[in-house]
Amino acid sequence: MKKALITGITGQDGSYLAEFLLEKGYKVFGMYRRASTETFERINHIKNKITLISADLTDLSSIINTIKDTQPDEIYHLGAQSFVPASWSQPLLTAEITALGTTRMLEAIKIVNPKIKFYQAGSSEMFGKVQETPQTETTPFYPRSPYGVSKVYAHWITKNYRESFNLFAANGILFNHESPRRGKQFVTKKVTESVAKIKLGLQTDLFLGNLDAKRDWGFAGDYAEAMWLILQHDEPDDFIISTGEMHSVKELCQAAFEHVGLNWEDHVKIDKKFLRPAEVDLLVGDSTKAKNVLKWEPKVKFKELIQKMVDEDLKTQELLMKK
Repeated sequence: MKKALITGITGQDGSYLAEFLLEKGYKVFGMYRRASTETFERINHIKNKITLISADLTDLSSIINTIKDTQPDEIYHLGAQSFVPASWSQPLLTAEITALGTTRMLEAIKIVNPKIKFYQAGSSEMFGKVQETPQTETTPFYPRSPYGVSKVYAHWITKNYRESFNLFAANGILFNHESPRRGKQFVTKKVTESVAKIKLGLQTDLFLGNLDAKRDWGFAGDYAEAMWLILQHDEPDDFIISTGEMHSVKELCQAAFEHVGLNWEDHVKIDKKFLRPAEVDLLVGDSTKAKNVLKWEPKVKFKELIQKMVDEDLKTQELLMKK
């Protein structure tokens, strides 16, 4: 039985990846940061099938002990301060966790067992002010937030350890990926949850920032499979994981409101406080390499994804109303 350790297992990606690996017959360990209120809602349905370990990306000794105790074949490093706006208000924390946390993971692997396969969760935010469209594995990075900068550091330190110490250390550069488990602070979830509330008469308006920002949105469950495929490849390498389709925030609103028979223009309002200090206008990835080398293809289309999220949010809100 193969063993996998997932950092950030309580997040959206961690929960989908844990499900996927369990189906593949893995023994799954999840590393999480202890907090005064535990947030296990995304993994409650599989909690009895996985082993949770409390450790911290800011503490090298706890990472080393976790790897020694679990002896994993593969490590999927998803743990990070992952919300872009928060990286502006907490730039040092973002660097400490997202950038240096990755270095600590790699250093711990080098110390404990250099044969462990390591996956680093990259982000399309590394491209920021894009230098070419679509973005490929060779497109230069131009991050536009402390989060993006931290992810660029994590990407390069992963390559550096791969080339310097012959580690199987791979980068997945994942473009935006969403699901009903998406955190409330992300724009897709904010839109779909608001649509559900507006449909049910619980609120009237939705306040957003830049409606013209364009993103490449895929389904998190599809992207979990891509992470696994990256570590099954013969050689450690870097891959863009994306749908290759670009949609604006305006299109996101349109799809979500239309699904419940409402006109988005009647409810969406602009609030300048949601504009970023440095905007990322468009991101769209070319995942040809992943398709050719890994035989990976996204399955869930944009509209289907948004409808799935709206339906789940409607269910949740209706349950809350009954309580």
